[in-house]
Amino acid sequence: MTTTIYLIRHGITAANQEDRFAGRTDEPLHPEGEAQARAVAERLGGAGIAVVVAGPLVRIQQTARLIADQLGVMVATQPALNEIAIPHWDGLTKVEIRQRFGPEYPTWLDTPEQFRVAGCETIADVQQRVVAAVAGLAGEFADRVVLVVSHLIPLRALLLHHLGLPISAFRSIKIANAQLVRLTMEPGSERGRVEFL
Repeated sequence: MTTTIYLIRHGITAANQEDRFAGRTDEPLHPEGEAQARAVAERLGGAGIAVVVAGPLVRIQQTARLIADQLGVMVATQPALNEIAIPHWDGLTKVEIRQRFGPEYPTWLDTPEQFRVAGCETIADVQQRVVAAVAGLAGEFADRVVLVVSHLIPLRALLLHHLGLPISAFRSIKIANAQLVRLTMEPGSERGRVEFL
């Protein structure tokens, strides 16, 4: 009853190209990101994907639907796959965040496990919701193949859990736009096998 879950970060956006924190804005895919999504669908053509499960934001939904349409499967929206909530950073460049909010960004970069700002999620908060959501999918789609579309931060947090790494290792997880990662989960196992594709 092994469940195979392919994970993908959304296709590239203008914010990615501009080093801007898109956060929970309605940032759409760049045309290059649309092409990346179609290329992923080509790669997954023979994988037997049963369903695409995606976070709610525009760039995630666009990526998911481009892939799902090509594969002929449905898209289910899962709010727990949403981007981290740091609302006062949304839409700002990394330079602007540094200028406006002092030590917040250096802490985020250097000691992410210590990032705690009032009214914002921590990486541990994100990890808790994403790990629970993916475990739920593994149970619901036992012995099937699922594609999960989300953001860099939730996917990093998820993979830290499955690799048995602490949140301090957050930046060691590298996931490019539209990169695939395969997570294989066995019934009753807390952690799955991770393969970067």
